[in-house]
Amino acid sequence: MFSKSSLCRGACVEVDSESEAVVTEGFKLGCISCKRRGEVPAVASVEWFFMGSDESDYAPLYAYEDKQGSVIDPRFYERLDWDGSKGTRDVQDGSLYILNVTYNDTGTYRCVFQRTLIYSNYEVQVNASKTVQLKVVPKLTRGMASILSEVMMYVTIIGLQFWLLVEMIYCYRKIAAAGEEALRESASRRNSRRVSMK
Repeated sequence: MFSKSSLCRGACVEVDSESEAVVTEGFKLGCISCKRRGEVPAVASVEWFFMGSDESDYAPLYAYEDKQGSVIDPRFYERLDWDGSKGTRDVQDGSLYILNVTYNDTGTYRCVFQRTLIYSNYEVQVNASKTVQLKVVPKLTRGMASILSEVMMYVTIIGLQFWLLVEMIYCYRKIAAAGEEALRESASRRNSRRVSMK
């Protein structure tokens, strides 16, 4: 039985996994599959498969079900950690973390979600899968898109600061002009009072 409080969760966003890992370092294999109906209770299991760069078939890698995971591929014993949804059977994040990446980890990883949506009178099976092409490198290389986005960020920041400076000068001049106008009006009123008193 699912309580109403269990339906209150944060928003789920499907983000693609990174695809470049550095040898001897850790790497997160991302795999997120969001429910299309957030208010419907569900249970999900996740299976991972791996196909090395010199292989032609997928081999079972990891299985997670009912809040428990197990490493299946002996090449990854003591090197895989569950990095997905914790403390719930309604899994939406099925990510893994590889410890001490090696060049042999280069290849294709496939993550398969098997989700059961639980309605009041029936259940619906929904499957989803994601693929990650992982390349292991000696050190991270920055792509052209990353460099361009950083340059654009700095250009935008400088442009916004310049625009803010122009706005401040404009507002200061408007306030100064309004102040001078008010002083002139005040002086002319005083003069007109003096003239009328005479």
